[in-house]
Amino acid sequence: MPRLGMGTWHLAEGQRPESQEIAALQTGLDHGMTLIDTAEMYADGMAESLVGQAIKGRDRSKLFLVSKVYPHHAGRRFLRQSLEASLRRLGTDYLDLYLLHWRGSIPLAETVECMEQAKADGLIRNWGVSNFDTADMKELFATPGGDGCAVNQDLYHLGSRGVEYDLLPWMDAHGIPLMAYCPLAQAGTLRNGLLSSPVVRQIAAAHADQGITPMQVLLLFVLHRDDTIAIPCTGSSEHMLANLRVQDVTLSTDEMAALSRAFPAPTSKVPLDMQ
Repeated sequence: MPRLGMGTWHLAEGQRPESQEIAALQTGLDHGMTLIDTAEMYADGMAESLVGQAIKGRDRSKLFLVSKVYPHHAGRRFLRQSLEASLRRLGTDYLDLYLLHWRGSIPLAETVECMEQAKADGLIRNWGVSNFDTADMKELFATPGGDGCAVNQDLYHLGSRGVEYDLLPWMDAHGIPLMAYCPLAQAGTLRNGLLSSPVVRQIAAAHADQGITPMQVLLLFVLHRDDTIAIPCTGSSEHMLANLRVQDVTLSTDEMAALSRAFPAPTSKVPLDMQ
């Protein structure tokens, strides 16, 4: 699984011309960013259709496609129907990873059974979960087949570090990587002061010759963990290219420490942020 991918939350919602958003995704693909994350929820399936247009004609074997199922569809009655609809919109016959979008009323055992059946039928390569906290992961792993979970996708950025308290240590101990959505805090809007922070700006200035801006400092913070995948979303080819530049940059121990002093991790359990 690539460590840097492309998110699609808030794409295909009419904020920009469709052609511009497709071009942004194709820019990422052209530069080797092969992981694309989407969901049946995003723009009522239109984000999946957008991705389908962006990948049309590409070598499917070189892509890593991720989508997510609504909690109320994640059972025997609707999961296969939802999965097949997602595949049609994407224009592919399998997903590399299929996630339960968040906890719902359908028992985890039923969802796991359906995921494993979809995997056995070749419709998905792997399955995982999203927006699961530590107690959810423990319950999942206590469910027969639950240890087949390949990844947990949660909101994680410099200004929202709740996952670090006990969830990430548990996931590390069980070999489950984190897929971080909103690693740029939705361009900093999810936490006041991120992009204007003197520390963030100082670090960006130190790497300016490598094309790093305060936005990319946020991305570098998330990627400092080897077991974290980041899926920033952008509908701009220019911003996509800027995000790609982080692959050649690593923050120093001192820089990471400075960021932690400015935006410390919680010292007690806090509810996970979802946006």
